[in-house]
Amino acid sequence: MMKLVIGNRRYSSWSLRAWLACRQSGLPFDVEQVPLFGPDWEVERRTLRSIAPSAGKVPVLWDGQSVVWDSLAILDYLADRVGGARFWPRNAAAAGLARSIVAEMHGGFGALRGALPFNLGREGVAVAMDAAVIDDINRVLTLWAGVRARFGEGGPFLFGSFGAADIAFAPVALRLISYGVALPGFAAGYVATLNEHPWIAGWRKDAAAEPWRIAMYESPIA
Repeated sequence: MMKLVIGNRRYSSWSLRAWLACRQSGLPFDVEQVPLFGPDWEVERRTLRSIAPSAGKVPVLWDGQSVVWDSLAILDYLADRVGGARFWPRNAAAAGLARSIVAEMHGGFGALRGALPFNLGREGVAVAMDAAVIDDINRVLTLWAGVRARFGEGGPFLFGSFGAADIAFAPVALRLISYGVALPGFAAGYVATLNEHPWIAGWRKDAAAEPWRIAMYESPIA
């Protein structure tokens, strides 16, 4: 059986993406959790076998003799295993667009990530945001609007049914909730749909039960 190594559910957006990809694959898998940034973290990140291949980063997927790290690499690996149709739209134009926005999400939006750290313990209190963060949020909303307008028929997710694009953007949607970001109607509906997805609801429940807190992600952000 596969094993997915994750960090703290409360804080690790990359772990959430990989976990959702595993769920989407339909393949059975176990989870090993490695609490991040604890008192012994600097030693653990160098010595724990389960995260050694990734130099102490999560997520990591173990599958027999195969080991894959980085959330996008894990998604692609699983899509190869079970068939891309579980993750990507069948329409060629839609699939090309889906791959483009997933890649953009994976490699970009640094201002948004830096100013609004992933924290499922936040209760929607708004924070001040500079122009770069607002630009990132507007870019996300533009992508969502364009995708939904072209390929959103057939369901409430970006390309109709739940897939790789929704996996990529789920942590962003949860960030927007955590930081009380006001959204236009179409985006608010999509964010609510993601938040109510049973997999994400389950992840939230498990995150709330975790005992660990990372001070640098809990400090108020002005």
